Amino acid sequence: MHLNPYGTDAVNLAADLANSRPAGAEELADRCRAAGLTLERPVDADDLARTQEALDAWEKVVDATAESERAELVNAMLAAAAAHPRLTDHAGNGWHLHYREDRQPLGALLFSLISVGTALHLAGRGMHRLRRCAVTECTTIFADTSRTGRQRYCSQRCANRDAVRRHRARAA
Repeated sequence: MHLNPYGTDAVNLAADLANSRPAGAEELADRCRAAGLTLERPVDADDLARTQEALDAWEKVVDATAESERAELVNAMLAAAAAHPRLTDHAGNGWHLHYREDRQPLGALLFSLISVGTALHLAGRGMHRLRRCAVTECTTIFADTSRTGRQRYCSQRCANRDAVRRHRARAA
């Protein structure tokens, strides 16, 4: 048996989907498969709508400034996605824990996965480890999985751009 910790993979998938929202159900299915999800049912427009709803709620969590507000928003997501934990071997690759019913539509599955994953990520790594890039004109969301917990930029490119901007401002 292996334990699926949900946290990092789930918040990284949420960030990927939020930063570039899927345009259709097939794109959503393709991106979820690429992230390693096993899709048990066909994906349709309702799944896309439910996923957009989950991402809208999740972005409020990302943008929350106070820890208590962030916790309240995550708790609301968890309540909306509530299901009892269960052991499953749905993909035939070993028993593992799911925080949802089996054979859910993808939209509901993603809502559960993102809710639980975000809660585990924030509780396990720190309430500050989910944010938008520090570069003003960049709105990219990322989950800070760095060892030190001080990641400020979504990418090395943005970090370099900000460093050059600060250097030029000092030189002027």
